[in-house]
Amino acid sequence: MVSLPIFIILIGILVSISNLTTVPWNIEPTGQSMATLSDDTDVTFDVPDNQTLPAKGTYEVAERSITLNIARDGSLSKQQGERNKASASGVQAIKVLIREPQGASGAHPAVVFMHGAGYGTADNSFGDVASDLASAGFVTAVMDKPVWNTTDINRDYPASAKAYDQVIEYLRGLNAVDAKQVGIYATSESTWISSYLLGLDHHISFQILLSPMVFSPRQSLGFFVTQDFTLAGANDGYQSIVQRLFSVDAGMFGLTNLDLDTLNPTAYSIPTYVAYGSKDVMTAQVEGVRAILYNAHEAGNWNVTVRSYPVANHVLRLGDEAEEGTPFADAYVDDLIDWAVGTTRGLKQTSERVAGTNLYQSIGLPGALKARPSGTVYGVILHVTMALLLLASTVLGIVAIIRKFISDVRWRKQRRVALRQGGSLPAKPKILGFAHGFGNALLTLTLSTLATLAIFFAGLGQVVMGVVKLAWGSAPTETPGVMYWSWPVIQVVSIMVVWAWSRVFMRLIEVAWHRGLIQWPPRKDAVKNIITGQEPVLASTRFGRILFWLVTFAMLYVLLFFAFWGLFIY
Repeated sequence: MVSLPIFIILIGILVSISNLTTVPWNIEPTGQSMATLSDDTDVTFDVPDNQTLPAKGTYEVAERSITLNIARDGSLSKQQGERNKASASGVQAIKVLIREPQGASGAHPAVVFMHGAGYGTADNSFGDVASDLASAGFVTAVMDKPVWNTTDINRDYPASAKAYDQVIEYLRGLNAVDAKQVGIYATSESTWISSYLLGLDHHISFQILLSPMVFSPRQSLGFFVTQDFTLAGANDGYQSIVQRLFSVDAGMFGLTNLDLDTLNPTAYSIPTYVAYGSKDVMTAQVEGVRAILYNAHEAGNWNVTVRSYPVANHVLRLGDEAEEGTPFADAYVDDLIDWAVGTTRGLKQTSERVAGTNLYQSIGLPGALKARPSGTVYGVILHVTMALLLLASTVLGIVAIIRKFISDVRWRKQRRVALRQGGSLPAKPKILGFAHGFGNALLTLTLSTLATLAIFFAGLGQVVMGVVKLAWGSAPTETPGVMYWSWPVIQVVSIMVVWAWSRVFMRLIEVAWHRGLIQWPPRKDAVKNIITGQEPVLASTRFGRILFWLVTFAMLYVLLFFAFWGLFIY
């Protein structure tokens, strides 16, 4: 009669929190596809009979490097910066590796390479494709990624666009470069930066976009993680984590990159080559191509070529990107070189604009994703409070163990002395003094709750690793393991833990009633006897009572944590 109402109230609170923190989520339609016009990815042009176009390997390639000190405001600085990080004045020394064709007369078209996520440098990025383009008559520039003092979560995209534009301006000033034919090669994250760059510099002549993200970071990342959670074999329940995570109002913390508005006609107003791989698990390819074509046509640009390559991953490589020396998809480099050569010479393209393997997209873009300030505030308060309670409980538990150890040592010493002297044996001191089995109940429930929390993080950790491996190009595992069975197990165990807590609270009420604490009027001296430990409800010591309530609140906050992430939605 007492336990059941308590259980219903607790479950009602947790289920309500799970439902109130649920994010509207629409990833329909699923299984979208776009048929290409040909499975042949070759890019061909109407070439005059007396003209031979250069191709990969036509010229020998020479390399040299320069260093530009670029401030975060995008200006060139006379102050010396440090390579790959900002100096005190916000200046980064950026190395630029320039490759030039040898034995080719006249001014050449040029390409500046733009980095994806991470911290790429001029020495470890784009070496093969930059050399191949140079061997076909292009001057190429690969630079250190401009990062200054930013991280992946607060990258300064407008400033990065200005830094890339400084390298473009440098190339335009070279005698060997045709200033009217300088383009960009942008991949993944940098396709957000290229939008700013084309709005800043209206003289960029062409762009090669490798696995463009197209949509805002919130939507693009929400799509990527949602799709990959499923591909990795995670239980569907883990999708609730994605929904809540990508509805965070990051602007409260000064992080504004999630909602960048980079999808606009200007970003696709020049001749554009778009390349995707069929094993790319990070991009919404069908909706992305539609958005690119729509915005290009809005800008009056009909020169958009799309190529889709079988087996290739997010960076158009074959196999696992985590392994060194992973090659590009067979025809990708030849195709983009042919396109760049023909486009910069103003030739008419004769091959199909959209070709290769058919495009496929497993789920729809989560377009309804938006910042939720109230959910963000509640989530931050909940997680910070839980962390503090767990920390305080751990510290107090360690103190209890130390005090018990010291007390036991002293008691044994006193006992030996009493035995030698023939005196009465001392009573064993009570450090916690738990009564009515509350100590054992607290220990059991704490271990059960923490074990459930450990299973949750183990499952989530396996999901994250599975997503990372998919992004690198490896195949999903056939035996998902913890990431699949952990969610329903946690749900069942959580119900059992809530029932056990309701029994503990029922027992507290029962003992308090017998002690006269919750009678009306309260029994005389009831409160005094409980505080002094003469008639304890929980424990005979103040330390024990503090420990009990601190650990109890910490464990209840763990249940609230589960509720926040959707574990009480059945």
